[in-house]
Amino acid sequence: MKNTTVLSKRISYFYFFLLLTAFFTVGIPNPAHAETDAAVEAALSTIDPGLLKGKTQDQIKSELPVSGVYRDEITPISEDVEVAVGGKTITATIYRYLSDIEIIQYRGDILWTCIAAFLVFLMQAGFAMVEAGFTRAKNTVNIMMKNIMDFCIGTLVFLAVGFHLMFAGPDESLFFLGSTAGTQWGFTFWIFQCVFAATTATIVSGAMAERTKFTGYLAYSVVICAFIYPMFGGWAWGSLLDGNGWLEGVLGVGFYDFAGSTVVHSIGGWIALAGAIVLGPRIGKFDKNGNPRPIPGHNLPFAVIGAFLLWLGWFGFNPGSTTTFDGNLARIAVMTNLAGAAGGIAAMLTVWALFKKPDVGMTVNGFLAGMVAICSAVDCVSVYSSVIIGAVAGVLVVLSVLFIERTLKVDDPVGAVSVHGVCGTWGTLAYAFFGTEFSMKVLSAQLIGIGTGFAWAFGCGLILFLGIKYTIGLRVTEEEEITGLDITEHGNEAYSGIGMAV
Repeated sequence: MKNTTVLSKRISYFYFFLLLTAFFTVGIPNPAHAETDAAVEAALSTIDPGLLKGKTQDQIKSELPVSGVYRDEITPISEDVEVAVGGKTITATIYRYLSDIEIIQYRGDILWTCIAAFLVFLMQAGFAMVEAGFTRAKNTVNIMMKNIMDFCIGTLVFLAVGFHLMFAGPDESLFFLGSTAGTQWGFTFWIFQCVFAATTATIVSGAMAERTKFTGYLAYSVVICAFIYPMFGGWAWGSLLDGNGWLEGVLGVGFYDFAGSTVVHSIGGWIALAGAIVLGPRIGKFDKNGNPRPIPGHNLPFAVIGAFLLWLGWFGFNPGSTTTFDGNLARIAVMTNLAGAAGGIAAMLTVWALFKKPDVGMTVNGFLAGMVAICSAVDCVSVYSSVIIGAVAGVLVVLSVLFIERTLKVDDPVGAVSVHGVCGTWGTLAYAFFGTEFSMKVLSAQLIGIGTGFAWAFGCGLILFLGIKYTIGLRVTEEEEITGLDITEHGNEAYSGIGMAV
């Protein structure tokens, strides 16, 4: 009986506590809530009623997409507005639909970003031609097949895994574009990011040309597009959608890489370096004393045309990185063009001074290096800065090719490590000097991003290529390499009937 009485008292106290809590949380007006409500009402009074469609704020809010990938022209947006309440300015969040002008802007963003993606896709053809032109005729089909598979494999694995790793926020899975169908902006953003991912994988193929097993190549293409590139991309670019990359806020100023000097180019370049080291040089590349021998490419006009396709593609690569249809497009295109032109001239003059001939291959790599370097700061540098950044890249790429071949004894048939890895690093660093007011914090943030990118890409690349080497195999046999990969790997000839084993 005594226990029952004690229990009854405890239940009574519990109900009293609930009533007291309800009184203080519900019964007493909250001035802060009242101010917010007043602010929302004040803000709503200035909005076109058509943007509310006769709905309450709660009704509109319930229609907001759970993720940025599901943003559409018919879905509402949230907007922070400042209003005066009680003599003070406070910020209130309101919910509304897009105006007609905003819908036009939205459609313009979609159109331009898709066009830019298509231009970047054209770079696959450019890479295929450059790599084939700089290598021997007996490996042309193999080069073409690898570039085809880069995009085919890259598309599917980036859809299945890579995009999720790179851009998903903590509350929304974007695995296979999420649990519901992607909307207009979701598909637009995805195709633009997909062509970037495929570009990173394609960079690697050039440095490993003429001696890599096709099955080994397919394996590393999967890992690059599904894991290595997206992970670093998420650290640097995650907030472009739903993520929050740690490099974006490093040292309070953030690592800055507008269009991918490091995120795309250096990551691809450092993976390529790891692959070329593990793979080893082509047969006959170095003599018994370790001195490099020239192995001329079979079709330099092919390489030049491919490089011009890359130049065209860069007008999607850099201006498209705005993902908005606005007046900055032309300015970014001009800066890209200036850096490429300066890089080509500087490379030509450098190689001319060193070898007494204006070499076309080095000149091609020079203008590609200039455009790689400008990617990072292209949206914020001046005309003169663009020329300087491109020119330095043009000189640097020549010296880097010679150093990597003669000192490091690494065989890179197309100069991919120098063009993308080295000059991508230079361009990222150049942002600290040309893209903003110089400070040690900005410089340090850029160095952290550069160092992290190298450690991640080169480290993962070594693990990946050693793993392939000791499992399914990375390099073809000596007999296959001498005969040529076109016949031994694919049973085709690029130039049927000629019978070239060169």
